[in-house]
Amino acid sequence: MSTYVYGITAASHPAPTEGMAGVGDPPRPVRVLRAGNLAAVVSDAPEGLRPKRRDLLAHQNVLSEIGAAGCVLPLRFGSVAPDDDTVLGVLTERAAHYEERLGALDGKVEYNVKAHHVEDAVLHRVMAENSEIRALAEANRQAGGGSYDDKIRLGEMVAAAVKAREAEDAELVVRALEPEAAAVSVGPESTGWLANVSFLVARDTAGRFLECVEQARKDLPHLELRVNGPLPPYSFVEPGPAEPAGTAAGADAGTG
Repeated sequence: MSTYVYGITAASHPAPTEGMAGVGDPPRPVRVLRAGNLAAVVSDAPEGLRPKRRDLLAHQNVLSEIGAAGCVLPLRFGSVAPDDDTVLGVLTERAAHYEERLGALDGKVEYNVKAHHVEDAVLHRVMAENSEIRALAEANRQAGGGSYDDKIRLGEMVAAAVKAREAEDAELVVRALEPEAAAVSVGPESTGWLANVSFLVARDTAGRFLECVEQARKDLPHLELRVNGPLPPYSFVEPGPAEPAGTAAGADAGTG
């Protein structure tokens, strides 16, 4: 029977609540594997696991309940090892790394911030900053809209200018928020977002971090910021003693 891994804790971490259920239908009972100073929170892995809402929530709920009692290194949804012995072997082999991570992440949570352009606002900004675009737009206006080629050229210039702003605006978001973060992790690019960044924040200073977000919204009105958190610090834990299984790979119970 393969083993589903939710996260890694210290061996002294309080045990899960009796009867805690994890992924699967019916839900598999959650249990603990201990090796030295470390423990892994696991269950039997169901066959054909897919990132369905029920199982995503079960994964997140297990981590939330375990995390309420102390630091846990969360694994992403779909992390499955061949068996219990494999999990115990990796805990032993990488004990120093996991113990360091538990110390570094103790008392901290993750906030994921995604940003995209507000279309009208960024177009206004591009026009204000680019004299060549303004001149062509004005020439087209005076010509009753301009020729087909001139319209195409203006559209291409505007699109290029907006695209060029994306990297700059992503950096503005990071600069605005990183002073209140212990660490920053840039996530994978995705369609529709110019920034996908996770911030590691001390739980007791999360209020200040969220104030920085609100200030950034005021200072950067051409951006829309979407904040998800507090989350377990998924983005600040290296892959653990399991590999994501099948199409569940990369699915995330917290930062979608």
